[in-house]
Amino acid sequence: MPSTLTTPTTTVGAEVWRPLEDTDQAAAVSVVLKLRGETCDVDCLYCFEKRKFVPGGAQITVKHIRRLGQIFGERPLAIELHGGEPLTVGKDAMAALLDELAAQPTVHRVHLQTNGVRLDGEWLDLFDAHYPGLHIGISMDGDEQGNSWRVGYDGTKIYPHIVDALHLLAERGRTCGIVTVVTPAVLGRAAEVIDHIASFDAVRAVHLLPAFDSTVTKPLAATGRRTSASRRLQARAVGTAGAAWAITPAQYAEFVIEAAARWIGAGHFRRIKLDPAVATIRRLRGLDTAHCHFAAHKCSHVFTAYPDGRFGSCDELPWPQAHLLPLAAARSEPDVTEAQHTNPLLSAGREMMTKCVSCPYRAVCGGGCTATRWRMMKATGSDDAYCEHRGRLIDGMAHLLAAPDHPAGALCLRAHWRPVAPNVMHDVDAFLARWDDPAAPRFPARLRASDHGNINAAGLPRDHAADDLDPLHPQWREGIEERVWLLVDTITRSWKAITYDSCQGHAHTGTGLAPSTFRVGLLPRTRAEYAALAAQLCHTLAAADGFLPAAVAADLVRTELTSARTGRRHQVLNLALTPTPGSTWADYFTSLDQAVRTLTHVARHTPAVTGCACALRPPHPTREAR
Repeated sequence: MPSTLTTPTTTVGAEVWRPLEDTDQAAAVSVVLKLRGETCDVDCLYCFEKRKFVPGGAQITVKHIRRLGQIFGERPLAIELHGGEPLTVGKDAMAALLDELAAQPTVHRVHLQTNGVRLDGEWLDLFDAHYPGLHIGISMDGDEQGNSWRVGYDGTKIYPHIVDALHLLAERGRTCGIVTVVTPAVLGRAAEVIDHIASFDAVRAVHLLPAFDSTVTKPLAATGRRTSASRRLQARAVGTAGAAWAITPAQYAEFVIEAAARWIGAGHFRRIKLDPAVATIRRLRGLDTAHCHFAAHKCSHVFTAYPDGRFGSCDELPWPQAHLLPLAAARSEPDVTEAQHTNPLLSAGREMMTKCVSCPYRAVCGGGCTATRWRMMKATGSDDAYCEHRGRLIDGMAHLLAAPDHPAGALCLRAHWRPVAPNVMHDVDAFLARWDDPAAPRFPARLRASDHGNINAAGLPRDHAADDLDPLHPQWREGIEERVWLLVDTITRSWKAITYDSCQGHAHTGTGLAPSTFRVGLLPRTRAEYAALAAQLCHTLAAADGFLPAAVAADLVRTELTSARTGRRHQVLNLALTPTPGSTWADYFTSLDQAVRTLTHVARHTPAVTGCACALRPPHPTREAR
């Protein structure tokens, strides 16, 4: 049938990790300046910086900033003023630092991340005077309940101070981003939390960060002779089973999907950027993103400088393992890249990425966060849970991209996003219009059959272009391969759906060509139909689960069909029968006829539904593991 389908290649390389020396001088690096190390005027119970035992007291100076310009030459610098709490440096020191950053020609962006407690009109006047383009980020975990882990040393919540800071920014006509740590305090309340954050006029971006702290089993030691109220609270929240503020990767994925659904449904997307939702959507659309968890510019392009002169990789990586060299010892970029290549932690990070070679999500996922994967590997010996949540996030966002008005389908556990390239039709819009129009002209199709049963324009095995047919075309039946015909007929006549592609599966014995698997591609007319078909397919697979031969698995695939004429990408659904793990191709093709009969019988008796079947009957573990 119509489009050409092939499986993607398995090269990875620069897709998930690009060394610094392999990027030209126009590629920016991010440098996190820990202005006071871990020194902070509040004592959030989950603070990861304080778990590094970084000496406080000292602070980043103008000399440190000048050194960065010497090291990286003409390369653009994105500077993050961080902590601890960066405002604890005081106004005079901050003014000097901002003046120096403004004087550096390669510094193209400066972002300050603050807890908001000290932010007042004088600080905003200072920013306006010394760095008017300063980006401000406020740490706020959603609503008051969500911020329960953010406290002062006396144990009182700092949420009222955060609210005051946001109102002040709005009064001054300034905007900000919000960093929200996802903890159990917000789980199950994604819509409520997103609505609350969006209620502040100053907010233009929200970044959802996971509290993957199940490996934190010891509270921080007291900082003085007396244990502060905040440390007593932390001691009660940490035990051998982990920290009470920790969540699982699966919980984080579900929260982000539900938050994104609300962000879209409530129209918040018109004013606010939500990550990692936006980064995922951009990668699904084949666009670049600066979000390092989704890009190849990972830890090799992110650096951290501490007041005591240490210079290392991303601050999310554990210290001292992430240390590269003293800042004073770095004379040029090659000194830094040499230190990167001899750093065992970064080498381990690059090695972890080899797992991505065989992953169908890699083009969107980009490998994820090296630091998080490393921590999970060290704690449990596996990063599978992390990788599974990344796939879950991509699957959900793929649905929201296709059917944003029908968000429930984003939580389907059977529908998985998969890249299919090439997947191209000459003119998708014309094909859609012709399908439902009996009066549309239909021209003779080029139909040739290969010795292996492939029907296409060339009459050759494997996937080749074929003319686009519809049920009203006089050659419709002639253009559908025998084994796939009954299922295509059921989907087009009983379900009233459009099929844009089909293949009965071909062993291609004796040709040296790779086998082709059984598939039927569905082209929804509208977003509503996409959601309805996805739900109906989910119910079909649920009903067939356990009845298919052991060698055959049924897969529901979210992917895209590109119109060659317009370049537009259309969201489509593919129903595929593939070999189960451990099965041979001989086992697969021996069992395929029985599998097709079972699936077709189930499809004939699957009614139109309003929601997927996952809540009623979760996918079989072996199917999900694929």
